[in-house]
Amino acid sequence: MARTKIDYGIDLGTTNSAISRMENGEPLIKKTNKGKDTMASCVAYNKKGILVGDPAHAAYRSEKERALSEDFESNAFIEFKRTMGTDKKYPSSFAEKELSSEELSAEVLKTLKSFITDDNFSSVVITVPAAFKNNQIDATRRAGKLAGFSHIEVLQEPVAASMAYGLESKSKNGFWLVFDFGGGTFDAALLKVEDGIMKVIDTEGDNYLGGKNLDLAIVDELLIPHIQEKFDISKLLSNEKKKQNYREALKSYAEELKNELSFQPEYNLYKEDRCGIDDEGEEIEIDLTVTQEQLKKVLAPIFQKAIDSSLTLLKRKNLKGSSLDSLILVGGPTLSPTLREMLEKQICKPDTSVDPMTVVSKGAALYASTVELSEQIKEQTRDRTKIQLEIGHESSTVETEEFVTLKILEDKTEGEIPEKVFAEIKRSDNAWSSGKVEINAIGEVIDVQLNEGKTNVFEVTLYDNKGNLLESEPNTFNVIQGSKIGNATLPYNWGIEIKLKSTGKIVFKEVPGLEKNKSLPAIGTKNGLKTQKQIRPGMDSDFIKIPIYQGEHGADGTRSLYNEHVYDIIISGSDLPALLPENSDVDLTISIDKSQLVSVQAYFPYLDHTSEIEVPTDTVQSVDTKWLSNEIKKGKRGGFGTEK
Repeated sequence: MARTKIDYGIDLGTTNSAISRMENGEPLIKKTNKGKDTMASCVAYNKKGILVGDPAHAAYRSEKERALSEDFESNAFIEFKRTMGTDKKYPSSFAEKELSSEELSAEVLKTLKSFITDDNFSSVVITVPAAFKNNQIDATRRAGKLAGFSHIEVLQEPVAASMAYGLESKSKNGFWLVFDFGGGTFDAALLKVEDGIMKVIDTEGDNYLGGKNLDLAIVDELLIPHIQEKFDISKLLSNEKKKQNYREALKSYAEELKNELSFQPEYNLYKEDRCGIDDEGEEIEIDLTVTQEQLKKVLAPIFQKAIDSSLTLLKRKNLKGSSLDSLILVGGPTLSPTLREMLEKQICKPDTSVDPMTVVSKGAALYASTVELSEQIKEQTRDRTKIQLEIGHESSTVETEEFVTLKILEDKTEGEIPEKVFAEIKRSDNAWSSGKVEINAIGEVIDVQLNEGKTNVFEVTLYDNKGNLLESEPNTFNVIQGSKIGNATLPYNWGIEIKLKSTGKIVFKEVPGLEKNKSLPAIGTKNGLKTQKQIRPGMDSDFIKIPIYQGEHGADGTRSLYNEHVYDIIISGSDLPALLPENSDVDLTISIDKSQLVSVQAYFPYLDHTSEIEVPTDTVQSVDTKWLSNEIKKGKRGGFGTEK
């Protein structure tokens, strides 16, 4: 039967990734081909082809160990999520090309997709860190397209986690803090919950703080000093490339220490091979006993950075840890007893009712069950021999009753439609039924009863006036009762680069309506801008450039180069119907949809003309010295325009 909702959610993680699907109203993790909930976000190439997941991670470890004794080109890659949206390339001799972060991420997405063997789907919700900037989100979409998905929605990871948590939580009011410490990124999201309706009110994050930092700290502060006590590795460490390879090779032992000390007071790490060769050619052995207290001293400073970000977030909203009703943990590192102890002392006791490894993927699937498939995909999957229905309803609600509209789509149905058609809606537990109600092409409203605190699954059955069954689609729908997720919010302030008339300085100016934490979709307008030169019609050489930026708290009025450049809107004489004189007014409108896709309208009152621009998602931003030099020179040349 054709679906009307996306139903699939993917947590595309720095270290591990997972896929979930809605089944009978429940978000279920789909196991990997190894029978695990998650898969390593790792890609490797060899003479025979490509490896993805755990086999690729094994190849990666083998490569790093091999690199200790010889120089060779790497063909295994991890943590490429950290370079999404940049021009970073990963050269592979076996692939015979340089690979982008998007291409590597696409291989992870393809493999996750392959674990679904009973359905052919092309729509998905992919999660991103709340702190991801626009170019990183665009890169995630490009990875999805490369993986064969035609309809991609992005969702912030803390929002996904809160959705999964909210369905099970008994707490339906107050403030929730999502503490998302992943393999490579950290997000803190503060939600206000009123009668089960959740709204993100502020976020903090660091795209370069995560489990990788913990592992390298263990390597640098415990493993390497231990090895230096017994072996001479000064030459190895003086060679930067070999040093980095050695640190990476030892990371798996750091992970072992970290994991084992989560469950016992001390652990002996004994490795008599695969530890490298010292400067004298002797094989290195590791025989190190580490206590939880020793590990805590190493990990605590890194965890403290995440806690400090969370405290900054709370302080900004005049809240304390005691103000929170729930502290929700997300990400593998949050299993650490050290972190949980620190959180309880400095913020509040964490809620451990959800699995931090799978909650994001499950939340993404829940969200996916509320998102309509694109019309194009619906058309491709319709069985027009069946009576086509339009079922209108709220996807999630805090009410115990919900109005559902049923309408026959005559123009989408090729088979015969009886003169009279009756519909019955039945809840999956068989404890409630609407009875038979006549429906038509105009539409009928039916009041359905909901079970509290769960996803309600309903089946729609059609009959003719003689009681004969009629085939129809869609014939099921879900309503989530007990929580309602508010829209995601803007993680940054959006603005443009302008030249201040009063001072002549080139600065970042926020666009009203697109401030940080505004709910999506959002529309911002900036009126009263002025052009600095005339634009002749039909002349590509005459143009207006409108640089768009994202900025943090307090960014308004700062130098543009201190903020994140998104895209330069170019409007040339070819886009205008007539001559636009110098010093003409420009009114700018920037629209950002719920998936953070951006479009721009520039209205020129003198011409009564509007230019519309879709900000492309296929550009890769690179910040280098040349770009910075150009930004500095702008102060001498002047920017887009001036405010009145």
